[in-house]
Amino acid sequence: MLLHSNILGEKQGRQFVILHGFLGMGDNWKTLGKQFSEHSFEAHLIDQRNHGSSFWDDTFNYHVMVEDLKHYCDHFKISNIILLGHSMGGKTAMLFAAMYPELVSKLIIADISPRFYPLHHETILEGLNALDFEIIKSRGEADTVLSKYISDFGTRQFLLKNLYWKAKGQLALRMNLKVLTNQIAEVGEALPSNAIFNKDTLFLRGEKSNYITSEDEISIRHHFPKAKIESIKNAGHWLHAENPKGFFDVTIQFVN
Repeated sequence: MLLHSNILGEKQGRQFVILHGFLGMGDNWKTLGKQFSEHSFEAHLIDQRNHGSSFWDDTFNYHVMVEDLKHYCDHFKISNIILLGHSMGGKTAMLFAAMYPELVSKLIIADISPRFYPLHHETILEGLNALDFEIIKSRGEADTVLSKYISDFGTRQFLLKNLYWKAKGQLALRMNLKVLTNQIAEVGEALPSNAIFNKDTLFLRGEKSNYITSEDEISIRHHFPKAKIESIKNAGHWLHAENPKGFFDVTIQFVN
């Protein structure tokens, strides 16, 4: 099945393919995607499986997500892409670049390293699973329930972007919450030790985030010998949303 995407800009020979993080969707990158499209890129904002408007499937791991992206590239006949992935999308992007280096010209990884990450989304998933849409009939009511589990307003607003009207008076979530809850351990899996990508790679970490530590630099350079590592100031894990200008400026300089 083909992944859903929002394609911005006219086809001009340079494709920018963007993969969102866990519980996100391509639409999270619409502002930056528009900026890339204004710099002569065709920006593909992709929804990964079980997210956004893409298909749902009980199988959920990085290998199948890589094959989803390969099928997408084959369908649109795109190669020599600039591939950008954030968090979970960064793990997909790393493995894709290592498996299909001939399709990737440059790789950009936002606030994730190749290492294993222990479970840390349990409270968020507990909050999302507490949403009863037989009772909840508005975004505000959903936010009230989520606030019992998630204190950060920005995180709740990010999650609530997944709300949509399934039918008149019936809210639902775009994500496949059952599978994502059951398969959450897959999100933290490490990149295979033999996965290597020898082309230009940029790792961007949020200055306030702990997802990429100084210890991670050894692993990064093992898998990506040409990697550059830069920090985005005044930003945490959602660095592209917290400092979009800083993120765009560093990224566009790298790709050009």
